Amino acid sequence: MASYYAVKEALGGLKKDSFVTLLSKLIGESKHVQNNPPELIPEEDRIVRHVLDVLLPLSTATGGGPLIVNHVTYHPNRGNLIVEYPGTEPDKVLSFVGMHMDVVTANPTDWDFDPFSLSIDGDKLRGRGTTDCLGHVALITELMKRLGETKPKLKSTVVAVFIASEENSSITGVGVDALVKDGLLNKLKKGPLFWIDTADKQPCIGTGGMIPWKLHVTGKLFHSGLAHKAINPLELAMEAVKEIQLRFYRDFPPHPKEQVYGFATPSTMKPTQWTYPGGGINQIPKECTISGDVRLTPFYNITDVLKKLQEYVDDLNANIEKLDVRGPVSKYVLPDEDLSGRIAISFDEALSGVACNLDSRGFHVLCKATEEAVGHVKPYSITGSLPLIRELQEEGFDVQTSGYGLMATYHAKNEYCLFSDMCQGYQFDHPLRFNLALLQIIYNLPPYGLLELVIMSPSKFTRSSLLFELLDSLA
Repeated sequence: MASYYAVKEALGGLKKDSFVTLLSKLIGESKHVQNNPPELIPEEDRIVRHVLDVLLPLSTATGGGPLIVNHVTYHPNRGNLIVEYPGTEPDKVLSFVGMHMDVVTANPTDWDFDPFSLSIDGDKLRGRGTTDCLGHVALITELMKRLGETKPKLKSTVVAVFIASEENSSITGVGVDALVKDGLLNKLKKGPLFWIDTADKQPCIGTGGMIPWKLHVTGKLFHSGLAHKAINPLELAMEAVKEIQLRFYRDFPPHPKEQVYGFATPSTMKPTQWTYPGGGINQIPKECTISGDVRLTPFYNITDVLKKLQEYVDDLNANIEKLDVRGPVSKYVLPDEDLSGRIAISFDEALSGVACNLDSRGFHVLCKATEEAVGHVKPYSITGSLPLIRELQEEGFDVQTSGYGLMATYHAKNEYCLFSDMCQGYQFDHPLRFNLALLQIIYNLPPYGLLELVIMSPSKFTRSSLLFELLDSLA
């Protein structure tokens, strides 16, 4: 078994030329992997081909190396890729999942540079997908490549799962949901699963659920100079949203655990869009629709919120005359015409948030590995949503999340990441660093800087020392 520090030296750091060359090819495909059905359906196999170009020559499929590569496709041109570097002990597994091969849309006219080709500005690597998530695809590909090239003897099997269809869930059965259903990820339950799709180099320990909603309001169209003969759906919508919000914040107040997890905000329910059919400025329209979302911290149940929102609307319809009006002739009921305004709520597909297990070994390994690589650790939580993670957690996976892009450019125009951050991510993702962190936890060893101490001064640790033997066995 190779010594720990020898293996670490063999794997080395992230090689810029190799990483940038691969990332340039991936960003060059980003136009074709935008995910916004039905107009834009990504072809993730365009990304898969570039990753396979790097890893297949080091695989058992070609006889060129130890990597076991499995290209799994459920929809044409929309593949997933599972890459495995076998360890010596089948019951020890370390996995990196969540590096998705689709991106959100980008409008080139809004950007200061071409979003669909990689450009470099000093430390900045610019283009759609550099932060989310093609930069991570390139990063983990480089890690698996180095494992395949150097062939270190590790007890833990290292698995990388590159996935399709993360940015939009309207088409199901394409990505990690199908992989889990088919049992292709079951072995990952034997160790921590690190979801590599967040930002800012720190553990993201909590995310929010999301409920997209539409409130459709029907009134009565009439001339604006005769407002007493109309039911103004715009006014009714404003009052209805106000009342629904008041009830929501009463029933789902800030939760005590939000402080423990460091959420920046509690659960929120708010409008974000307003539409109506059109008409003259002197017309009170017949109908309008307000759309928005609920962002729910993971300590509340999505089903409970859906039920409550429907109850609010049913009660408002039953007591619509009690809603506040806007002025002396504003009204939501016309008794002489036996006509009342109506409110209807509908929901698009909801996503559940996740609270990572802070007592799990995976979380403590993540924190120690982050501090080793970055120099400090500060877990955080956001009410942004990451699909699929809650489902993995409920299936029995020890899911922890991290990432090395920039939150400031996530889903934004002029997206970029920093090469220096990716270099730290490579050190973080190093399987030996995780093994060291695990060793520190199990044996209560000195926490930080130990890896560098062993690498730089191996003579200080004799073969008879417990520490060196433990390091050697982990490698």
